[in-house]
Amino acid sequence: MSEDRSSERSRGWWERFTQSLRGNVEDQEGLLELIREASEREIIDAESARMIDGIFRIGEMTVRDVMIPRAQMEVIEIDRPVSEVISRVVELGHSRYPVVGDDRDDVRGILLAKDLLRACQQGSAPTIEELLRPATYIPDSKHLDHLLYEFRTGRHHMALAVDEYGGVAGLITIEDVLEIIVGEIEDEYDIDEDVMIVPREDGDYLVNALIPLEDFNAAFAVRLEDDDADTLGGWVSRELGHVPRVGEKLRVQGLQLEVLRADRRRVQSFRLTAPSSASGVTAVERDSDAEL
Repeated sequence: MSEDRSSERSRGWWERFTQSLRGNVEDQEGLLELIREASEREIIDAESARMIDGIFRIGEMTVRDVMIPRAQMEVIEIDRPVSEVISRVVELGHSRYPVVGDDRDDVRGILLAKDLLRACQQGSAPTIEELLRPATYIPDSKHLDHLLYEFRTGRHHMALAVDEYGGVAGLITIEDVLEIIVGEIEDEYDIDEDVMIVPREDGDYLVNALIPLEDFNAAFAVRLEDDDADTLGGWVSRELGHVPRVGEKLRVQGLQLEVLRADRRRVQSFRLTAPSSASGVTAVERDSDAEL
């Protein structure tokens, strides 16, 4: 009997949904409400409902909403020696880099890490300029659904956003757009929000930037203090005087902190290299009752 009722509820929702599609649907919010209702009734799973919502959102958002701002772009200067460029690429771990001349408006092209690796493997000694691919420019007012189509048809993964005066305003990648739909794409440096410290096999630690200073001090036997910062991420931001960028390093009281993940608003995680005396540190989770 319960299965029959469930089937009837599902059929009733599906009939309303298909009828709304057959009609001239002008109310997007009404359509999304049907999707949310289907999720609540477990007709579709919550992840599918969230992705559908994300698809609608990219039609409303522009490049300006999600791009990496000009000041936070990781760039490579064209006159750098190849050996320094290799070290920079290894340090940051990205697959693509804008290469600039006199300033960040003077983008000469895009360097792909795989092109640099292939040249090194072949034993050739090219200049950085010889390895560059053309840069793609888009207005920062372009809608993300149109950009995603251009990324797919043009088979490129990065574009430079320009403002109304023709200056470089920032950059955006296909991953930035896809994350609006599928959520943040995690890598091996991501840690759960409630996990504060994760020991690595190489002896280093992954540290959540939200760890309270008090807990961090206790775990690594240091004394970091700041009346205006409660977390490690806040403390590092105040020390540097800006939002930390991926790859930035800071030495403090015998520890080295390297920024692993950050966005335009805040740092998210660090790699910590500690002296051998800290080798007894174990994984630490956030106290669910603690206030950060």
